[in-house]
Amino acid sequence: MKILLLCNKSPYPALEGGPMAMNSIVTGLLEAGHKVKILAVNSKKYNVTANDIPENYKQKTGIELIDVDLRVKPAQAFKNLFSKKSYHVERFISKEFTDRLIEVLKEDTYDVVQLETLFMTPYVETIRKNSKAMIVLRAHNVEHLIWERIAKGTKFFLKRAYIKHLAKTLKNYELTAINQVDGIAAITRKDAAFFRKYCATPTIDIPFGVYPEDYTPSFEVNEKPSFYHIGSMNWIPNEEGIRWFIDNCMDAVVAKVPDFTFHLAGRNMPEWLKELNDPHVDVIGEVPDAKAFVTSHNVAIVPLLSGSGIRIKIIESMALGKTVITTMVGAEGILYDEDANIIIAENKAKMSEAIRRINENPAMAVEIGKAARKLVEEVYDNRKLTERLLLFYSQIKPSSKITFV
Repeated sequence: MKILLLCNKSPYPALEGGPMAMNSIVTGLLEAGHKVKILAVNSKKYNVTANDIPENYKQKTGIELIDVDLRVKPAQAFKNLFSKKSYHVERFISKEFTDRLIEVLKEDTYDVVQLETLFMTPYVETIRKNSKAMIVLRAHNVEHLIWERIAKGTKFFLKRAYIKHLAKTLKNYELTAINQVDGIAAITRKDAAFFRKYCATPTIDIPFGVYPEDYTPSFEVNEKPSFYHIGSMNWIPNEEGIRWFIDNCMDAVVAKVPDFTFHLAGRNMPEWLKELNDPHVDVIGEVPDAKAFVTSHNVAIVPLLSGSGIRIKIIESMALGKTVITTMVGAEGILYDEDANIIIAENKAKMSEAIRRINENPAMAVEIGKAARKLVEEVYDNRKLTERLLLFYSQIKPSSKITFV
């Protein structure tokens, strides 16, 4: 098969969740013997140059990066208050991207055009006019749910009102867009169930996959376990969760574990964290080797309050044999067994108690880490997930749906 992937950012280098999820699909399809072509948005926020991509990857994928200005412009953002259009989506509409997409569709014939995230769906009409390919939406999240949750957690009423507007327009767009594609590959069962509720489009859940052999687990836990978090801090739910943990949970944690240290790594650390003067928080920033960082610590803390989809960094930590302490939101999309392969801590009392239990019983972390690794091997092997995706392709048919938002 020939598959064209339209991506909201470059899958390579895979430095954060979205690109990692996209690159796992690319790798799986190539390994299964299919031809892949990538056309990706390139922005200032997530900027990639030709030198960042190995020649071998370029040759296999024919990857092309199209510069699109995704910066939030105050005048346009204000004007959007009086519009029913989604400002989140509108920013991804580009004449340059459209023109190149038309050329790519004329240069070759594709069996599938896969849209990586909702933000690529504005190009459905262009694809329909220039190709007979099936159009599959790879839904990384139920996007509007992220913003609804962020709005609920926003205290300043004017900001909360604006975020609610963004969430409402995004929801209206999302519920229309999911009816315009031929298939939806959601990243979690929960997200798939949501889409099935609101559309008749064939839907499957295909979570993020890894190659277990690429992750050498470390089941050893220090006598005093080392706690960490790693994630891109320019994703609002990550920053929101870390702020909540530091502001609301840290005192309770330190009261139970006086020598507690939280090692915090990730790209785009905000200034408030860089300037944080807390002896219990080790703000490291971006690390050269994420796997090496995770391997050097014992227990992941992922205190997410908002978001949708699956937490790729949790899957990677589990693949490396680590215990993960997270919220129910953080664990969404993972087929976990509470206290067997993950620990759920929904509030500061449960969070501090979970950290105390692990700190006093490192053997528990070893056992949970082993169970977590087993779950990854059984459920999140990328080869198995690619087979499911290819079977899904074979079961859906291209349509001529042309009702566009």
